[in-house]
Amino acid sequence: MKINRLETHDRLVHFKKDQDVNVFLGAEECLKKNPDSLKYQSHSPYIYIYSHPRTTDDGLHKRLLWQPRLIKPKPESNSWLFRAASHTDLLEICWLLPDEILWPQFEANKLASDPDILWSIEQYKHNREALGRPHPEDWSIPQAGNILLAILRESIAEKNKENLLDRHFKLIA
Repeated sequence: MKINRLETHDRLVHFKKDQDVNVFLGAEECLKKNPDSLKYQSHSPYIYIYSHPRTTDDGLHKRLLWQPRLIKPKPESNSWLFRAASHTDLLEICWLLPDEILWPQFEANKLASDPDILWSIEQYKHNREALGRPHPEDWSIPQAGNILLAILRESIAEKNKENLLDRHFKLIA
């Protein structure tokens, strides 16, 4: 079978762009639609968006979980982390770490080579402490805890308000 190198290259370029779009769409959806993310952004000038795959209950498929965070988590293989400016589309890549089994596919001069992934893998292997170090503008753990408590208090107050309105309208009806 003869392979048209240009056609194969075009498919690879399309595949890489498609994968990039999927990852950034997931991050954007978490940033703009996730209720926790929106609450965090109302109290913080930035949030982290942490993603990692998990196997579904049937054990056959994987899905990506997207979690907003106020504090930078520790680097883990098979995860992605972005730092986002609140209420913007600005995302900074902290790391893009595929499953360790796949790392050889991303080496320089390989078909799936990607500079951001390659940098993340090298940092994870040789400089993990620095990769996990908080950003200079990050909240301290106590500060992040205070923000979470404020969000929790707001949620409780909102729930109490809804319950009060429900009871009030039941009395009227």
